[in-house]
Amino acid sequence: MKWTRKDFIDIQSLSREEIELVLDTAASFKKVLERPIKKVPSLRGKTVVNLFIEPSTRTRVSFELAAQNLSADVISMAAESSSFKKGETLKDTALNLQALNAEFIVIRHSAAGAAQFLAERLNAHVINAGDGAHEHPTQAMLDTFTIREKLGTLEGKHILIVGDILYSRVARSDIWSLTKLGAKVTLVGPTTLLPEHFRDMGVGVVHDLDSVLPQADVINLLRIQHERQSKAAFPSLGEYIGVYGLTRERFKKCKPDVMIMHPGPINRGVEIESDLADCGNSVILQQVTNGLAVRMAVLYLVSGGAVGGVE
Repeated sequence: MKWTRKDFIDIQSLSREEIELVLDTAASFKKVLERPIKKVPSLRGKTVVNLFIEPSTRTRVSFELAAQNLSADVISMAAESSSFKKGETLKDTALNLQALNAEFIVIRHSAAGAAQFLAERLNAHVINAGDGAHEHPTQAMLDTFTIREKLGTLEGKHILIVGDILYSRVARSDIWSLTKLGAKVTLVGPTTLLPEHFRDMGVGVVHDLDSVLPQADVINLLRIQHERQSKAAFPSLGEYIGVYGLTRERFKKCKPDVMIMHPGPINRGVEIESDLADCGNSVILQQVTNGLAVRMAVLYLVSGGAVGGVE
């Protein structure tokens, strides 16, 4: 099939076929990244603007490298160095960037719906790099890609997403992607961070991590989103670690080949003990590497599959 969308805003609205197209295209770009020369001319002469109104390291750098590998011109902007400091609106900033011939705007914003807002008002391609607690679609794609690459299929695989579900855009995007590809997803966390209404998304909701660890094929650990919480969600960090942290002792209950994932940044000693983050079961750094291939695929697909192609 061919990609027909102007933008890449969410996972919820994508079909299984569209998700698989992104994954298959990313697989082709990963082969490109294994070459001595990693550039292809797919976006030569095009301009990609990274408009990051919310802080980021991995996602911002990943999109910069992805665009450069596609031979695009890349400009990165942060709120501190833009006219937002002078009171300019998001709409006016984006329209000015478009007027400067920016063909792609990659946006990260603290407000849910910011990417959709721009997509409806711009001719430029808009790519969501995370909007509030709504979605983080390219993170979901790289998570899904990593699981499929390691396990061959997601069909019937049991995947745990553990931690701060309520405020996590990664969790929401992952749920849509993983379930559409046939995985069984179980959410695990304290009741304050995992309301029962998440069951409506077609997933399991469990508050006892130890009860589900032995059945898990994949454990995706999320950090606590302190910056989005209006009040403390649990009595103490120590209590959270004792109940939901992946410790050495708790790891003994898992399948020997269980995959350990984390979207980053990792709080070592909180979500996961440091040595487990670096053990042979961990694919955390592979996620970062795969994120580059996925973001190249997304830029390539929304451009319409530009002249120069994947090869």
